[in-house]
Amino acid sequence: MTIISTLIASFICFVCCSQNVDKTNLDAYFDTLASNDKFMGSVAVFKNKELIYSKYVGFADIENGVKANENTKYRIASISKTFTAVLILKAVEDQKLNLNQTIDKFFPTIINADKITITHLLYHRSGIHNFPDNIWLDWNTQFKTEQEMLKIIATSGSDFEPDSKASYSNINFILLSRILENIHEKPYSKILEEQIIKPIGLKNTYYGGKINIKNNECNSYKFFGMFSGNDYTGIGYWKIAIETDMSLLIGCAGIVSTPIDLNLFSEALFNGKLVSTSSLIKMKTIKDSFGMGLFQMPFNDKTSFGHPGGIDGFASLFTYFPDSNISFAITANGMNYNINEIAISVMSAVHGKLFEIPKF
Repeated sequence: MTIISTLIASFICFVCCSQNVDKTNLDAYFDTLASNDKFMGSVAVFKNKELIYSKYVGFADIENGVKANENTKYRIASISKTFTAVLILKAVEDQKLNLNQTIDKFFPTIINADKITITHLLYHRSGIHNFPDNIWLDWNTQFKTEQEMLKIIATSGSDFEPDSKASYSNINFILLSRILENIHEKPYSKILEEQIIKPIGLKNTYYGGKINIKNNECNSYKFFGMFSGNDYTGIGYWKIAIETDMSLLIGCAGIVSTPIDLNLFSEALFNGKLVSTSSLIKMKTIKDSFGMGLFQMPFNDKTSFGHPGGIDGFASLFTYFPDSNISFAITANGMNYNINEIAISVMSAVHGKLFEIPKF
């Protein structure tokens, strides 16, 4: 959940339209990354609702030699926010919520709750402080009840007056998730299943729990290089990353999925199968760099909408180009390379543009 600003700033490249994907070079590209311990994960590209490219490299479970495949499931981290935004806007369409209502009814102990609206949460304009800086060092592996999390949020304070500016805070979408549970009187996982997963036929997407390798979920890993003085020796290894407990995340970063399912979700969202046209316009409207659960990502003269994510050793990205009806998703459980470079290479291949296979 820390790659957003750099990703959006650098996701720009020349586009030359083509109907064909340079699969041979793209396969060689990912094989090169994998063989040099730069990337483990899965990629899928759709055009006109059809899968036109996919690739799976590395291991879901290094310790037991389990390789990744098309059904290997990854934690998608902050891409979960897009799902949560959809659920909120569906609730607004069903008149269960109003975008302009304040959140004091749900969270009376949170500072400025009588000023913060649903819209402010969606646009990261609430002023609510993000997770405490020590959360990932001290207790991110520990289960937290809803009451414990709300106490932490309430005591974290505010960074600015609501709607005075925007600042990315995961807390916004944790609160939106709890609001959904309150108005529907059921767990977030069930709401997600009933309103998104089943209606559009996602087979490998759900709210996650503790990583279950037997269910074709993957561990995440971080790469540790070996140095002689200040010089990298060219030798290193993947080490399993600490696993954040999902009770901290909910609809902020708690969903598990695959690139194929993310493309199906993307196709459904941008083609009017999940929310109304007016709701989708709201999601795509950018204020101070933020949409409602979406970011705008330029690709030369093209514009796409999507969201990146990252937690523990996982990294992810999905994006959709409305003009060309192309969607792209990547999920990684081991990243020792720049995800922006990977995204640019894939989209270059999709659009018939030459790209370079790196040498290490």
